[in-house]
Amino acid sequence: MRIGLLGTGPWARAAYAPALAGNTGVDFAGVWGRRPEAATGLAEQYDVTAYADVDALLADVDAVAMALPPTVQAELAVRAARAGRHLLLDKPLAVSVAEGRAVVEAVERAGVASVVFFTARFQKEPEAWIEDQAAQSGWFTARAQWLGAVFTADSPFAASPWRREKGALWDVGPHALSVLLPVLGDVRQIVAAAHAPADTVHLVLDQTTGASSTLTLSLTAPPPAAGADVELRGEAGVAHLPGSSEGAVPALSRAADALAAAARTGRPHACDAAFGLRVTEILAMAEARLAAAGPDHGD
Repeated sequence: MRIGLLGTGPWARAAYAPALAGNTGVDFAGVWGRRPEAATGLAEQYDVTAYADVDALLADVDAVAMALPPTVQAELAVRAARAGRHLLLDKPLAVSVAEGRAVVEAVERAGVASVVFFTARFQKEPEAWIEDQAAQSGWFTARAQWLGAVFTADSPFAASPWRREKGALWDVGPHALSVLLPVLGDVRQIVAAAHAPADTVHLVLDQTTGASSTLTLSLTAPPPAAGADVELRGEAGVAHLPGSSEGAVPALSRAADALAAAARTGRPHACDAAFGLRVTEILAMAEARLAAAGPDHGD
Protein backbone atom coordinates (compact mmCIF):
# COMPACT_ATOMS: atom_id res chain seq x y z
CA MET A 1 0.00 0.00 0.00
CA ARG A 2 1.50 3.31 -1.10
CA ILE A 3 0.90 5.89 1.59
CA GLY A 4 1.53 9.61 1.69
CA LEU A 5 1.90 11.84 4.73
CA LEU A 6 -0.07 15.05 5.11
CA GLY A 7 1.58 17.28 7.68
CA THR A 8 5.07 18.42 8.62
CA GLY A 9 4.75 19.59 12.24
CA PRO A 10 6.31 18.14 15.40
CA TRP A 11 4.01 15.10 15.50
CA ALA A 12 4.65 14.33 11.83
CA ARG A 13 8.41 14.54 12.36
CA ALA A 14 8.54 12.67 15.67
CA ALA A 15 6.04 9.89 15.00
CA TYR A 16 4.35 9.63 11.62
CA ALA A 17 7.32 9.93 9.27
CA PRO A 18 9.56 7.45 11.15
CA ALA A 19 6.65 5.02 11.61
CA LEU A 20 5.81 5.00 7.91
CA ALA A 21 9.44 4.86 6.84
CA GLY A 22 10.20 1.95 9.16
CA ASN A 23 7.15 -0.12 8.24
CA THR A 24 8.06 -2.75 5.66
CA GLY A 25 4.38 -3.46 4.95
CA VAL A 26 3.67 -0.06 3.43
CA ASP A 27 5.47 2.07 0.86
CA PHE A 28 6.09 5.58 2.23
CA ALA A 29 5.63 7.56 -0.98
CA GLY A 30 5.74 11.25 -0.17
CA VAL A 31 4.94 14.28 1.96
CA TRP A 32 2.68 17.28 1.58
CA GLY A 33 2.50 20.17 4.01
CA ARG A 34 1.00 23.61 4.32
CA ARG A 35 4.57 24.95 4.37
CA PRO A 36 6.30 23.74 1.19
CA GLU A 37 9.78 24.26 2.60
CA ALA A 38 8.97 22.04 5.57
CA ALA A 39 7.58 19.35 3.26
CA THR A 40 10.75 19.48 1.21
CA GLY A 41 12.96 19.13 4.27
CA LEU A 42 11.00 16.20 5.70
CA ALA A 43 10.81 14.45 2.33
CA GLU A 44 14.55 14.77 1.81
CA GLN A 45 15.19 13.26 5.24
CA TYR A 46 13.34 10.08 4.21
CA ASP A 47 14.21 10.13 0.50
CA VAL A 48 10.60 10.44 -0.63
CA THR A 49 8.81 12.91 -2.88
CA ALA A 50 7.77 16.35 -1.63
CA TYR A 51 4.44 17.45 -3.09
CA ALA A 52 3.49 21.09 -3.49
CA ASP A 53 -0.09 20.14 -4.35
CA VAL A 54 -2.17 17.83 -2.16
CA ASP A 55 -4.19 16.51 -5.11
CA ALA A 56 -0.99 15.46 -6.86
CA LEU A 57 -0.07 13.40 -3.80
CA LEU A 58 -3.56 11.87 -3.65
CA ALA A 59 -3.23 10.84 -7.29
CA ASP A 60 -0.03 8.90 -6.55
CA VAL A 61 -0.99 6.92 -3.43
CA ASP A 62 -3.45 4.35 -2.11
CA ALA A 63 -3.73 5.87 1.36
CA VAL A 64 -2.83 8.95 3.38
CA ALA A 65 -1.70 9.44 6.96
CA MET A 66 -2.67 12.73 8.55
CA ALA A 67 -0.60 14.57 11.14
CA LEU A 68 -2.59 17.80 11.03
CA PRO A 69 -4.71 19.93 13.37
CA PRO A 70 -8.20 18.40 13.57
CA THR A 71 -9.90 21.31 11.81
CA VAL A 72 -7.55 20.86 8.85
CA GLN A 73 -7.66 17.06 9.05
CA ALA A 74 -11.44 16.79 8.71
CA GLU A 75 -11.60 18.78 5.48
CA LEU A 76 -8.68 16.95 3.87
CA ALA A 77 -9.95 13.56 5.04
CA VAL A 78 -13.19 14.14 3.14
CA ARG A 79 -11.18 15.17 0.09
CA ALA A 80 -8.94 12.12 0.29
CA ALA A 81 -11.85 9.70 0.83
CA ARG A 82 -13.67 11.13 -2.17
CA ALA A 83 -10.50 10.45 -4.17
CA GLY A 84 -10.73 6.81 -3.05
CA ARG A 85 -7.83 6.91 -0.60
CA HIS A 86 -7.73 4.96 2.66
CA LEU A 87 -7.27 7.08 5.78
CA LEU A 88 -4.90 6.87 8.75
CA LEU A 89 -6.20 9.68 10.92
CA ASP A 90 -5.17 11.26 14.19
CA LYS A 91 -7.31 12.02 17.20
CA PRO A 92 -9.56 13.86 17.57
CA LEU A 93 -11.20 13.06 14.25
CA ALA A 94 -12.70 16.56 14.25
CA VAL A 95 -13.67 19.27 16.73
CA SER A 96 -17.31 19.44 15.66
CA VAL A 97 -19.87 16.72 15.14
CA ALA A 98 -20.74 18.06 11.69
CA GLU A 99 -17.13 17.85 10.52
CA GLY A 100 -16.70 14.35 11.97
CA ARG A 101 -19.93 13.17 10.38
CA ALA A 102 -18.79 14.52 7.01
CA VAL A 103 -15.65 12.37 7.25
CA VAL A 104 -17.63 9.24 8.11
CA GLU A 105 -20.10 9.85 5.29
CA ALA A 106 -17.28 10.34 2.79
CA VAL A 107 -15.58 7.13 3.99
CA GLU A 108 -18.80 5.15 3.70
CA ARG A 109 -19.69 6.48 0.27
CA ALA A 110 -16.22 5.81 -1.12
CA GLY A 111 -15.92 2.41 0.53
CA VAL A 112 -12.43 3.17 1.83
CA ALA A 113 -10.84 1.92 5.04
CA SER A 114 -10.12 4.20 7.99
CA VAL A 115 -8.19 3.98 11.25
CA VAL A 116 -7.96 6.71 13.88
CA PHE A 117 -4.73 6.59 15.88
CA PHE A 118 -5.59 6.41 19.59
CA THR A 119 -2.17 5.64 21.05
CA ALA A 120 -3.17 3.20 23.81
CA ARG A 121 -5.23 1.14 21.39
CA PHE A 122 -2.11 0.28 19.39
CA GLN A 123 0.49 -0.17 22.13
CA LYS A 124 1.03 -3.83 23.08
CA GLU A 125 0.51 -3.82 26.84
CA PRO A 126 -2.37 -1.30 26.99
CA GLU A 127 -4.10 -2.91 24.01
CA ALA A 128 -3.95 -6.38 25.61
CA TRP A 129 -5.16 -4.97 28.94
CA ILE A 130 -8.14 -3.25 27.30
CA GLU A 131 -9.13 -6.50 25.58
CA ASP A 132 -8.84 -8.43 28.86
CA GLN A 133 -10.95 -5.94 30.82
CA ALA A 134 -13.57 -5.73 28.06
CA ALA A 135 -14.03 -9.50 28.42
CA GLN A 136 -14.85 -9.07 32.13
CA SER A 137 -18.32 -8.17 33.34
CA GLY A 138 -19.51 -6.43 36.47
CA TRP A 139 -17.42 -3.28 36.36
CA PHE A 140 -18.81 -0.79 38.88
CA THR A 141 -16.78 2.34 38.37
CA ALA A 142 -13.69 3.71 36.66
CA ARG A 143 -11.36 6.62 37.24
CA ALA A 144 -9.21 8.06 34.45
CA GLN A 145 -6.64 10.84 34.79
CA TRP A 146 -4.90 12.08 31.66
CA LEU A 147 -2.60 14.90 32.69
CA GLY A 148 -0.20 16.65 30.36
CA ALA A 149 2.27 19.49 30.79
CA VAL A 150 2.10 20.67 27.20
CA PHE A 151 2.60 24.42 27.46
CA THR A 152 6.12 24.35 28.86
CA ALA A 153 9.20 25.78 27.20
CA ASP A 154 10.61 22.40 26.18
CA SER A 155 7.36 20.96 24.80
CA PRO A 156 7.19 20.63 21.00
CA PHE A 157 3.45 21.30 21.22
CA ALA A 158 3.65 24.47 23.33
CA ALA A 159 2.85 26.68 20.33
CA SER A 160 -0.07 24.54 19.09
CA PRO A 161 -2.96 27.00 18.42
CA TRP A 162 -5.70 24.37 18.40
CA ARG A 163 -4.55 22.89 21.72
CA ARG A 164 -4.56 26.32 23.33
CA GLU A 165 -8.05 26.97 21.97
CA LYS A 166 -9.66 23.57 22.65
CA GLY A 167 -7.65 22.46 25.69
CA ALA A 168 -7.38 19.11 27.39
CA LEU A 169 -10.96 18.04 26.70
CA TRP A 170 -10.23 17.70 22.99
CA ASP A 171 -6.54 16.74 23.11
CA VAL A 172 -6.30 14.10 25.84
CA GLY A 173 -10.02 13.45 26.30
CA PRO A 174 -9.99 11.18 23.21
CA HIS A 175 -7.24 9.04 24.80
CA ALA A 176 -9.26 8.49 27.97
CA LEU A 177 -12.44 7.69 26.06
CA SER A 178 -10.62 5.27 23.75
CA VAL A 179 -9.72 3.19 26.81
CA LEU A 180 -13.04 3.45 28.68
CA LEU A 181 -15.54 2.93 25.85
CA PRO A 182 -14.52 -0.61 24.83
CA VAL A 183 -14.55 -1.70 28.49
CA LEU A 184 -17.56 0.13 29.96
CA GLY A 185 -19.66 0.67 26.85
CA ASP A 186 -20.99 3.81 25.22
CA VAL A 187 -21.74 6.98 27.16
CA ARG A 188 -25.44 7.42 27.88
CA GLN A 189 -25.07 10.85 29.42
CA ILE A 190 -22.63 13.33 30.88
CA VAL A 191 -23.76 13.34 34.51
CA ALA A 192 -21.56 16.27 35.52
CA ALA A 193 -18.87 18.52 34.06
CA ALA A 194 -16.80 21.12 35.85
CA HIS A 195 -13.93 23.47 35.11
CA ALA A 196 -10.78 23.46 37.22
CA PRO A 197 -7.64 25.65 37.04
CA ALA A 198 -6.39 26.57 33.57
CA ASP A 199 -7.68 24.07 30.98
CA THR A 200 -8.31 21.24 33.46
CA VAL A 201 -11.78 19.68 33.42
CA HIS A 202 -13.59 17.01 35.44
CA LEU A 203 -16.30 14.80 33.90
CA VAL A 204 -18.65 12.16 35.29
CA LEU A 205 -20.03 9.72 32.71
CA ASP A 206 -22.90 7.24 32.85
CA GLN A 207 -22.09 4.28 30.59
CA THR A 208 -24.23 1.60 29.01
CA THR A 209 -22.93 -1.28 31.15
CA GLY A 210 -24.32 0.52 34.20
CA ALA A 211 -20.88 1.64 35.35
CA SER A 212 -19.97 5.25 36.00
CA SER A 213 -16.61 6.81 35.25
CA THR A 214 -14.83 9.98 36.28
CA LEU A 215 -12.30 11.74 34.08
CA THR A 216 -9.76 14.41 34.99
CA LEU A 217 -8.14 15.95 31.93
CA SER A 218 -5.45 18.60 31.73
CA LEU A 219 -2.69 19.96 29.52
CA THR A 220 -1.50 22.33 32.22
CA ALA A 221 -0.53 19.99 35.06
CA PRO A 222 2.80 20.57 36.81
CA PRO A 223 5.42 18.53 34.91
CA PRO A 224 6.14 16.21 37.88
CA ALA A 225 2.41 15.40 38.05
CA ALA A 226 1.97 14.62 34.36
CA GLY A 227 0.97 11.15 33.24
CA ALA A 228 -1.98 8.87 32.53
CA ASP A 229 -3.73 6.56 34.95
CA VAL A 230 -6.87 4.44 34.57
CA GLU A 231 -8.36 2.38 37.41
CA LEU A 232 -11.31 0.00 37.13
CA ARG A 233 -13.22 -1.42 40.10
CA GLY A 234 -15.88 -4.10 39.99
CA GLU A 235 -16.72 -7.73 40.58
CA ALA A 236 -13.35 -8.78 39.14
CA GLY A 237 -11.54 -6.57 41.65
CA VAL A 238 -9.28 -3.63 40.82
CA ALA A 239 -7.38 -3.23 37.56
CA HIS A 240 -4.95 -0.54 36.46
CA LEU A 241 -3.98 0.38 32.91
CA PRO A 242 -0.35 -0.72 32.46
CA GLY A 243 2.30 1.53 31.05
CA SER A 244 3.73 0.83 27.65
CA SER A 245 7.23 -0.43 26.96
CA GLU A 246 7.26 1.42 23.66
CA GLY A 247 6.59 4.89 22.35
CA ALA A 248 4.33 6.23 19.65
CA VAL A 249 6.35 5.11 16.61
CA PRO A 250 5.83 1.33 16.97
CA ALA A 251 2.18 1.95 17.84
CA LEU A 252 1.71 4.08 14.74
CA SER A 253 3.34 1.38 12.66
CA ARG A 254 0.73 -1.07 13.97
CA ALA A 255 -2.00 1.42 13.10
CA ALA A 256 -0.67 1.52 9.53
CA ASP A 257 -0.74 -2.29 9.49
CA ALA A 258 -4.33 -2.19 10.75
CA LEU A 259 -5.29 0.19 7.96
CA ALA A 260 -3.68 -2.06 5.35
CA ALA A 261 -5.54 -5.07 6.78
CA ALA A 262 -8.87 -3.24 6.76
CA ALA A 263 -8.28 -2.13 3.18
CA ARG A 264 -7.38 -5.65 2.13
CA THR A 265 -10.19 -7.50 3.91
CA GLY A 266 -12.95 -4.92 3.89
CA ARG A 267 -13.49 -5.49 7.62
CA PRO A 268 -13.59 -2.23 9.59
CA HIS A 269 -11.18 -1.73 12.47
CA ALA A 270 -12.56 -1.03 15.94
CA CYS A 271 -10.89 2.41 15.85
CA ASP A 272 -12.32 3.46 12.50
CA ALA A 273 -13.74 6.86 11.58
CA ALA A 274 -17.16 5.88 12.98
CA PHE A 275 -15.56 5.28 16.39
CA GLY A 276 -13.72 8.58 16.03
CA LEU A 277 -17.04 10.28 15.34
CA ARG A 278 -18.59 8.79 18.48
CA VAL A 279 -15.69 10.13 20.54
CA THR A 280 -16.25 13.54 18.92
CA GLU A 281 -19.95 13.40 19.79
CA ILE A 282 -19.18 12.64 23.44
CA LEU A 283 -16.62 15.44 23.63
CA ALA A 284 -19.14 17.85 22.11
CA MET A 285 -21.69 16.78 24.76
CA ALA A 286 -19.10 17.42 27.45
CA GLU A 287 -18.20 20.79 25.96
CA ALA A 288 -21.85 21.81 26.05
CA ARG A 289 -22.15 20.75 29.70
CA LEU A 290 -19.01 22.71 30.57
CA ALA A 291 -20.38 25.79 28.82
CA ALA A 292 -23.59 25.46 30.81
CA ALA A 293 -21.57 25.12 34.01
CA GLY A 294 -20.23 28.63 33.63
CA PRO A 295 -16.89 30.35 32.89
CA ASP A 296 -13.50 28.74 33.29
CA HIS A 297 -12.02 28.61 36.79
CA GLY A 298 -10.39 31.91 37.65
CA ASP A 299 -12.12 33.98 34.93
